[in-house]
Amino acid sequence: MAKRGAYAKGVVKREEILEAALEIVGRLGYRNASVREIADAVGLSPAGLLHYFGTKEQLFVEILRARDAQDIGGSDEIEFFDGFLQVVRHNTDVPGLVQLYTQLQAEAADPTHPAHDFFLERTARVHAAAREAIAVAQTEGRMRSDLDPEWIIRAGHALADGLQNAWMLDPTIDMAADVERFFALLRP
Repeated sequence: MAKRGAYAKGVVKREEILEAALEIVGRLGYRNASVREIADAVGLSPAGLLHYFGTKEQLFVEILRARDAQDIGGSDEIEFFDGFLQVVRHNTDVPGLVQLYTQLQAEAADPTHPAHDFFLERTARVHAAAREAIAVAQTEGRMRSDLDPEWIIRAGHALADGLQNAWMLDPTIDMAADVERFFALLRP
């Protein structure tokens, strides 16, 4: 029974760490958010914090996983395209998380990187949801049926990721407006 209690406390502490890390990385960015600062925020030593994640890289992967969970929380009632736009709009409020996502995504091209599997799984999950939403939209006549759903997914994914890169260099870019323009091109 003690193990269950210790396990439950570990889960709670891990969630506390991720909540603090989301705020700190979102505010300070990938390069400026240290393990020490995150550890201090939750009353741990850096070694104590890494006990919950193994490595700094794995901590950052888990921060992205937590970000995704936060972004899609309650999304059962939100249509896929509206939810996508909502996330794009929210990204302007958390530039450090956008920076972390972009950095780890580039590094994850290396199959040995700790974020590699996360990005493969994330991409598969998001693309599956997009595929389903596109099929419904095309069937209902809300989206052009002459466009290949796989092209729409690849183009939308490339646009969103490219806009994040461009926005980090020029924060005056309105990412959501550009995504909305793309969606408008998909309508009949």
